[in-house]
Amino acid sequence: MTYDNSASSPLTTVAALPLSPGDWALDPLHSAVNFTIRHLGITKVRGRFAEFRTGLYVGDTLDDVRVTAEIALASIDTGNSDRDAHTRSADLLDVEKRPTMTFRSTRVSGAGEDWTMAGDLTIGDVTHPVTLAVEFGGVADFPLDQSKHAGFEATGEIRRSDFGLDFGAGLLSDVVKLHLDLQFVGPQVQGA
Repeated sequence: MTYDNSASSPLTTVAALPLSPGDWALDPLHSAVNFTIRHLGITKVRGRFAEFRTGLYVGDTLDDVRVTAEIALASIDTGNSDRDAHTRSADLLDVEKRPTMTFRSTRVSGAGEDWTMAGDLTIGDVTHPVTLAVEFGGVADFPLDQSKHAGFEATGEIRRSDFGLDFGAGLLSDVVKLHLDLQFVGPQVQGA
């Protein structure tokens, strides 16, 4: 699907994404950064990163929307402590040299529930462009304090070899599939 992002398009306004302008804070209790990778090409190993920070800034137009994320690679959790320790080692992630993975959006486009976010993903000193498919779950008022919450689900994939993480070729797939569930809390409205 192609989106029209010309200056005359109504999609260039944040009205296409009904979020109040300002900084939206991550709700870490209702957010997750998950992944899957195939082992021997026949099964999927599922995992998550337990420690991450994400920011969402909404401006006046879609060109002003910015998403940033930083993930602590040492916080990997695949449900197996031996596998996690090996993944942290110099064979794979080498968290001593590459402690974080960062993402910075460069473009957001879409409408309704279906969005695309392009950005730059950096692991260690290597940066590659990544495109995520984003489903906008909507906005809801939190009953206890009436704060606005917005939910997003993002999916995409990266190639380990693009980042020099090619240990275990034949054992582990080159492709890692990403699945993020993120909830943000809206900026405080003045006078509310």
